[in-house]
Amino acid sequence: MEEDIVSEFDLINPTEAHSMLREMIRDFVDKSLEPQALIHDKEEKFNLELFKELGDLGLLGLTVSEKYGGSELDTISAVIIHEELSSSDPAFTLSYLAHSMLTANNLSVNGSENQKSRYLPGLCSGELIGCMAMSEPDYGTDVMGMKTTAELNSEGNWVINGNKMWITNGSIDEDGTPADIVWLYAKTGESENGRAEISTFIVEKGMQGYSVGQKIYDKLGMRASNTAELVFENCIVPPENLVGSVGGSILHMMRNLELERIALAAMSLGIARRSLHEMNNYATERSSFGKPIRAYGQIQRHISESYAEYKAMQAYVYNTARMINLESGGYRLDTDGVKLFATTAAKNIADRAIQVMGGYGYVGEYVVERLWRDSKLLEIGGGTLESHQKNMTKELFKNPDFIFK
Repeated sequence: MEEDIVSEFDLINPTEAHSMLREMIRDFVDKSLEPQALIHDKEEKFNLELFKELGDLGLLGLTVSEKYGGSELDTISAVIIHEELSSSDPAFTLSYLAHSMLTANNLSVNGSENQKSRYLPGLCSGELIGCMAMSEPDYGTDVMGMKTTAELNSEGNWVINGNKMWITNGSIDEDGTPADIVWLYAKTGESENGRAEISTFIVEKGMQGYSVGQKIYDKLGMRASNTAELVFENCIVPPENLVGSVGGSILHMMRNLELERIALAAMSLGIARRSLHEMNNYATERSSFGKPIRAYGQIQRHISESYAEYKAMQAYVYNTARMINLESGGYRLDTDGVKLFATTAAKNIADRAIQVMGGYGYVGEYVVERLWRDSKLLEIGGGTLESHQKNMTKELFKNPDFIFK
């Protein structure tokens, strides 16, 4: 009996609901996402109208309580959505991640009742577009070095000054319209030992002193996802928009990074799967010297190694997602590890697909060129490969028994 249970367990679609969700997303991808992906990449434009349709499907508030208009689904559901969307349009998916995971989920877990009631319904429906602002022009991985400050004025409001850089969804259109909601991290002081105290604020479009500095063009990849610099110049934020306690952001910042990293790994999985699919098909259709190119050992190596890496990615991503509690975190080692492995594997598989497809792989019409370009960001955003290596080595020094679990 136990053997039957083990053999029947589906790690990738553990329940019928997960399987139905995957089918729904694949239908959306086929009918709506795939037809627009190439042109929006070429024009470096974010498809805002299509993005808002995700609200009608209940996906923009994927992990948010139904009380606020969300779907109240789990981490595996988040992985399924990021994988399936990224198999067609990773840039669109990156914007989805910034909104649904970094803004809506963050607020759902860490905001006050008043904050959740005010903002989550709009974020879930698509009426509001959200972003998270952590990185700065001179500070990315070194989060504690951030220079953006928030100080209380005589009227009891917070005054925020600083610039945030590389912000996905920071600008939502070509006119420089800022995101409706910014989940902003700022320095509010220092502890006795000189360590920065970081606090979180919800900044709304229209607040005095909040603007888009520039939309960033000519990126290597993720061109259909808007990236912007945000400027906060004596930005006035009322006290009720402070999230939690002053200086209390580090815990939920680190916890949400775990979710971001598993979502980015899921995006890598989608890129890898599509790249493998395209090269496998091409190797059958394309002939050279009188036979399909899949008959040649060099091509066989590209396909077989890519398949093995893809299946290893798949198992690691879904097993890690299975363990993650959206509210508690505590899986730093494997959320770092799965992103470290999956992002580079996806880039390598996309690279092999280009090699197999030759000149056709090198042009945008055949998809893998765009997937290869998009994949590179995943080795940088949400934590660089080097930061994951540092974090994992530190964690294994403190807890060497993890190796045996």
